[in-house]
Amino acid sequence: MSNDMVLQQLEGGLLTITMNRPERKNALNPEMVAGLVEAARRAADDSEVRAVLFKGAGGSFCVGGDVKSMAAGRAPLPFEVKMANLRRGMEVSRILHQMPKPVVAQLDGAAAGAGLSMALSCDLRIASESCKITTAFAKVGFSGDYGGTYFLTQLLGSARARELYMMSPVLTAREAHAIGMVTKVVADAEIDAAAHELALSLAQGPSIALGFIKRNINNAEHLPLEDCFDGEAIHHTRCGDTEDHKEAAKAFVEKRKPSFKGA
Repeated sequence: MSNDMVLQQLEGGLLTITMNRPERKNALNPEMVAGLVEAARRAADDSEVRAVLFKGAGGSFCVGGDVKSMAAGRAPLPFEVKMANLRRGMEVSRILHQMPKPVVAQLDGAAAGAGLSMALSCDLRIASESCKITTAFAKVGFSGDYGGTYFLTQLLGSARARELYMMSPVLTAREAHAIGMVTKVVADAEIDAAAHELALSLAQGPSIALGFIKRNINNAEHLPLEDCFDGEAIHHTRCGDTEDHKEAAKAFVEKRKPSFKGA
């Protein structure tokens, strides 16, 4: 299913999820957040989805929460209700990070606040040359949500995460790439094609192996060495029984490119 604010397109095993509020630079509102959680769950659960491309419409990724709407004020809600609503929306980041499928974020225009947090939950981030990247939270009196402090600390370490959250600098795509926040930077005119090509190559890859690679790395974020070793042994052995591994071994002997089926 799709709603007007979150578009979904499945083609060739690649599910493209597009945030669609271009007039507000894809700022998050409750309807969009609900659509994103639904799309993320679909991506995780649908066996036809082998990889995800996560992007924004209108030349911008996502500037985070809709600050103009916040400033306008809403009917007051109890603390517990506001916290539950926020936590429910934050599931999009958890699902994208934990699902056993590769997720590519296409960053153009701006990736800020919760928008950046969601991008950091993805496996790879490809940015356009002119994209601006910032945590933004401190500048509007917030501490951060959608997992950004967790993902940035895991990605860059505690010292750099403190700097980027407390000082909230606006980074260019090249600066973000230099410190490891972004996987690749391309010219603005090439971002759509480059992000799609990368995501589609993953959708056409050895899906079971890629899922276990992602799980191994996620395990390494919090499990002790022995448990990580056990997981690697289980996953590696399981991959050895897949049709994709057998096809890759045959292709290696025959000196050709393997054709993966995701099985």
